[in-house]
Amino acid sequence: MTDESERAVQAAIDGEMRLLDPEVRASPDRVLELLDPDWTEIGASGRRWDMTSVLTVTSSGSVSAESPVKVSEMSGVVLAPGVVHLTYFADNQGRRAWRSSLWRLTETGWRMYFHQGTLTA
Repeated sequence: MTDESERAVQAAIDGEMRLLDPEVRASPDRVLELLDPDWTEIGASGRRWDMTSVLTVTSSGSVSAESPVKVSEMSGVVLAPGVVHLTYFADNQGRRAWRSSLWRLTETGWRMYFHQGTLTA
């Protein structure tokens, strides 16, 4: 991987981890800084999320500082210039899921464009 690719992947990982931070999630403004205006998600529940619905959930304390999401097996790859695909395993208080995110570089920095979760045993 080139230095540029490594920096792109690391920027996406940094953004992903910020989105999992309870303090960031509690602030709609901070969440909006990390989500692309065209952002969507297909959650582990099968529900399709849009910006309005996810801001309601994230600001309601869905992740607490006492029980942060445990992340493992995080990896990323540059799909095209300015586009990074991340995959990782997340455990949120026993709710375990494989996660996949697409991040793209915008004029304001790296933003998550799409996210999907798949529950696992």
